[in-house]
Amino acid sequence: MEKNKDTPTKNEKSWEDFVRALPKMEKNMLRENAPLQPKVIFHIIREEGEEEMSRSFRALAFSALAAGVFVSFSFLFRACFRMYMAEYSWEPLISSLGYTVGFLIVILGRMQLFTENPITTIIPVLEEFSWKRLWYVIRLWTTVFVFNILGTTLAALFLSLPNAVSPEVAVALHDLAEHVTRLNALDNIIKGIPAGIIIAALVWLSPGTRYFRFFAITFFIYFIALGEFAHVVVGSCEMAYEVIAGEADFMDYFFRFLLPTGLGNVIGGTGIFTILIYNQIKGDLAAKAK
Repeated sequence: MEKNKDTPTKNEKSWEDFVRALPKMEKNMLRENAPLQPKVIFHIIREEGEEEMSRSFRALAFSALAAGVFVSFSFLFRACFRMYMAEYSWEPLISSLGYTVGFLIVILGRMQLFTENPITTIIPVLEEFSWKRLWYVIRLWTTVFVFNILGTTLAALFLSLPNAVSPEVAVALHDLAEHVTRLNALDNIIKGIPAGIIIAALVWLSPGTRYFRFFAITFFIYFIALGEFAHVVVGSCEMAYEVIAGEADFMDYFFRFLLPTGLGNVIGGTGIFTILIYNQIKGDLAAKAK
């Protein structure tokens, strides 16, 4: 006789009996410290995606604008670290920490950052596709992307003001931004893919990090900077800074950096990470639905 797959095994029954016998306080501790299952994380992010897609245009626009302005602190703080450490060969190990500042402000502040959307808003569509949901995704991506870029442009304009930063910091800003202007479109697509994967991984792991979220963000973003991967939002501030200074033109900004890097981030975040993760738990979701 074939055994029913849904029938608990002896070990499962023993575990259930053990948990049932625990005092209430210890049961709560067990729940709090148990690792989240992939399908639980999936549903948490799905709920976040649904909530984001239902937000008004005004709320999305202002949140994305704020994110664009504040994430630009990654560019500024990295330049400040670089200014003091430029004479040392291990300067990138320290200055890359400055790159985490803007992301910490934006992610902990729950602002709309474009590179987070390729996983949070795609998950609801993957689970239950409809043209209406797809339209909401397009609307959200377009709004967040445009206002993120507007925010970084405003930040670049401010940093370009004569007395906004010291001459030493201005030199460090140009040194950092120069590496963006040297890359061609293909380079930016390729370098954008790992950055997209890392941001998507950070979003996926966030529900399980809880009290250590600050350190998780710092760790992941630090390696984006250390690996010199291309992030479309922070990089747009760097590129805009060079355009304002006359070191690059609008064609460079849009066609060598912005569009290729954005494409690379989406390929990494949605085309690789999100699709692989979804297929990992697709069977569990289908089994639960039966």
